[in-house]
Amino acid sequence: MSKLFSAENRAALTGPLNLNNPVAVQVLGICSALAVTSQLEPAIVMGLSVTIITAFSNVIISMLRKTIPNRIRIIVQLVVVAALVTIVSQVLKAFAYDVSVQLSVYVGLIITNCILMGRLEAFAMQNGPWASFLDGIGNGLGYAFVLVVVGFVRELFGFGTLLGFTIIPESWYAENGGWYMNNGMMVMPAMSLIIVGCFIWGHRSLNKEEKK
Repeated sequence: MSKLFSAENRAALTGPLNLNNPVAVQVLGICSALAVTSQLEPAIVMGLSVTIITAFSNVIISMLRKTIPNRIRIIVQLVVVAALVTIVSQVLKAFAYDVSVQLSVYVGLIITNCILMGRLEAFAMQNGPWASFLDGIGNGLGYAFVLVVVGFVRELFGFGTLLGFTIIPESWYAENGGWYMNNGMMVMPAMSLIIVGCFIWGHRSLNKEEKK
């Protein structure tokens, strides 16, 4: 049991959640933050989808790594990822159709997600299945955390809701005699880039001393 959760394995799992976050530190996966975070629900679903696909594709490639010819390794990785993306896409259409429609083509574009392909090439091809699984979970959750933060801010201030539930009371709105008005800029793609930029700035400022 101690080997399963050795210091190296714990680092593979927890590192991407903070000091080696794929979005805040490596600045990867920014496209999804622009596309699917206008509301919290699709942001959560996209984050979980990427986490599942990254974890299991890491395991599969790690198990096959010694049998994959070097010259076709990228092709094999793409085939594995494409198969998993297709499965996840079909599951979403079957059990969460409305969210699947909101995510549109972006589920399919997980195939080209630079976080996922980077972990396959940089980690799964050099490490065992268990460590690769933990690395996939860690990087997926690190990515999902950023999407959830951005989706939370954009939906709350753009629509006054979270997960479709009203958070800001109707009596606060100007049309009802109150003082509040939803921020229309929050639902625009440009605002997600600004929020991600603020998140990266805050993350690096908070962790500056630890990195040294």
